[in-house]
Amino acid sequence: MGRFDRHGWLILFAGAALGLAGVMLAAWGNPENSGICVSCFIENSAGALGLHGNERMQYLRPELIGFLLGGTLSAALFREFRSRGGSAPLPRFVSGLFLIVGCAVFIGCPIKLVLRLTAGDWTAVAGMVGLVGGVWVGLRCLAAGVHFGSGHRQSGGSGLWLPALFLLFLGLLFWQPAFLALSSSGSGAQHAPMLISLGVGLTLGGLAQRSRFCITGSLRDLLLMGRRAPLGWGLAAFFVVALAANIGTGQFHSGYYGQPGSHLDALWSGIGMLLVGWVSVLIGGCPFRQLIKAGEGDADAGLAVLGMFAGGALVQAWGLAGTAAGVPLFGKVAVLCGLVFVLVSCLLFRERSCA
Repeated sequence: MGRFDRHGWLILFAGAALGLAGVMLAAWGNPENSGICVSCFIENSAGALGLHGNERMQYLRPELIGFLLGGTLSAALFREFRSRGGSAPLPRFVSGLFLIVGCAVFIGCPIKLVLRLTAGDWTAVAGMVGLVGGVWVGLRCLAAGVHFGSGHRQSGGSGLWLPALFLLFLGLLFWQPAFLALSSSGSGAQHAPMLISLGVGLTLGGLAQRSRFCITGSLRDLLLMGRRAPLGWGLAAFFVVALAANIGTGQFHSGYYGQPGSHLDALWSGIGMLLVGWVSVLIGGCPFRQLIKAGEGDADAGLAVLGMFAGGALVQAWGLAGTAAGVPLFGKVAVLCGLVFVLVSCLLFRERSCA
């Protein structure tokens, strides 16, 4: 493992905690293989707020609120909260939208991808191949001088607005006003006890803020540094703990057919996650990492989070998401549009002097 300092152990602990929580939340009531799925949670939450009309996908997920606010509390406690931003705001918003499109076609974010693999779902292998390929393409773009720019410190508390919005969501979660939609059937109706979910979300949000752990960031560092990458060891801890927990709780069912929350369209699973990996490298992290950065006061990541909510609404309202029956035509078109978007963005944001 080489040099492994206090931060390295923190990454290991964060990865292990994420793996254990992802399995246990499913055991406590979340959908099977979806104990933690940021894209699914965003689609559920967008439905709860009335942004789409799929009555089976409506629940304001406490974990999602906990991730962001846990990051905020941790950043404030360790004096790392900084309002910053101003770097390619609209491309980051659209990037967030297409992140969810890619995840929805695959059926799951990068965290759920690993959870599906550790539960024995072999259909997720194509998604992992696509995700690694997307991260590799993203790294090649960075090496060619593609860069969305760096955010700078901002006055006026711009970084406070996303945490404030999620505090409002927390109030709605406890108050549950009449306009908040809640599924009575389907995956939106499957959830762990609210306080447990919120507590787990806050804990993982704090750990992720301190460790900077995320799935695509781990793959990026592995491709760059090999086994010397601390984030890679965090990913390994996530995988091992989730595998052991799935076996221990009886949730490991090895096979290719009949897996929950999956389909057999391997080609589009791979292409969807290729889009997710490529975009994640360009904007500095997967959907989970965008939430944590937004909680730290990063307004650019906050725009990506708002874009993810827009994407969560669109994939359900327009029927773009993959289902057990496969990937719909318009879902495939949406993924191709996402690839065109990210390719054009790379051409426009390439700094030729760095090439």
